[in-house]
Amino acid sequence: MDPKITTRNVDFFYGSVQALRKVTLDIREHHITALIGPSGCGKSTYLRSLNRMNDTILGAKLEGEVLLDGVNLYSDGVDVVELRKRVGMVFQQPNPFPKTIYENVVFGPRVLGEANKERLDYIAERSLRAAGLWDEVKDQLAKSGQALSGGQQQRLCIARALAVEPEVILMDEPCSALDPLSTLKIEELMQELKKEYTIVIVTHNMQQAARASEWTGFFLMGELVEYGETNELFSRPVDKRTEDYITGRFG
Repeated sequence: MDPKITTRNVDFFYGSVQALRKVTLDIREHHITALIGPSGCGKSTYLRSLNRMNDTILGAKLEGEVLLDGVNLYSDGVDVVELRKRVGMVFQQPNPFPKTIYENVVFGPRVLGEANKERLDYIAERSLRAAGLWDEVKDQLAKSGQALSGGQQQRLCIARALAVEPEVILMDEPCSALDPLSTLKIEELMQELKKEYTIVIVTHNMQQAARASEWTGFFLMGELVEYGETNELFSRPVDKRTEDYITGRFG
């Protein structure tokens, strides 16, 4: 099976500072890929490069190739709005808009031109169900999204990302601000979502990477040190630096 996303020899710079060095990686469709490594190692920069979120940073520059279904995302003429519809993102801190639960979910479809109320109602319910939140909020859709608990807010943000029907969901430490029970719900949700979507998650929690992903990449100082099946990487790492990190000797 061809990979959903391929990166080839990706270098990334913030001005004169190089954040990624020659990162080559295949991300498989309908799998969960975890990116681990100490703070500042480049994993979030890499994640954001997959939907050009770094474009908003002055002086940011990528060299190399990032391919989605074989098409280079950094080629001239790529529609970045369309790209971010196909490759959605969920951030570390839940960030619901100061709107109702309903309006949070249908925000993207409205921006993309959907105005039919019946269609928007369908999208809202479908997305909230997919995010495991419908049963908890179906009678309070007019309530502010910001009034939900932290875990519910994060699932609302996932529903908002799903509403535009992406193919890939990027998650940048989506559980770091959540309690263990909410974290478990997000991990269970990811297992359901991978049936329909390709998921890439950045996490500092190695237990989470081991539980939730099929593939793991270990980043260190801007380099992809090791990448492979999660069980193999955690039980039989090839690189000594990987072994030192996952056994807690540094990081």
